[in-house]
Amino acid sequence: MRGFDQAVPFTKIENPLTRSGLAFVNANLGVKGNKQPDGTDGILTALEVLNLNLAGTDLVTLSACDTGKGEVKIGEGVFSLNRAFQEAGAKAVLSTLWTVDDQATGEFMQKFYAQFLEGKPAQVAIQETQNEFMHDKDYSNPYYWAGFVMTGKD
Repeated sequence: MRGFDQAVPFTKIENPLTRSGLAFVNANLGVKGNKQPDGTDGILTALEVLNLNLAGTDLVTLSACDTGKGEVKIGEGVFSLNRAFQEAGAKAVLSTLWTVDDQATGEFMQKFYAQFLEGKPAQVAIQETQNEFMHDKDYSNPYYWAGFVMTGKD
């Protein structure tokens, strides 16, 4: 039995919000400790997103692969980029649940934004874009359209 005067091994508790993020140009250098001219490391973590003021932001789009994934914490929900952007004030976040096809994603985003910029609510625009892809001869496979999810509200 260990007494109070004996050393207890220290276990570092990692914040799950540091495991979700976006890597920008030269992020590989930032990981090695090399800062960019503006002082950043090229990586935007979900923890850093929480410090942004996105009040009034209608939509954040994260169209890269696996941007909608996160870590489930009992009693806390899912810690992810989605949640961080919403906590920072974004009304809605469009993200992906798996690795997406570059060509299909480009076309998906063009069609989605054409509708969104016409004034359709983001939730309606994504539903209509997914419906269009469902009936497209080249992109009817759910791999191309079902991985896009919208969280939040219009």
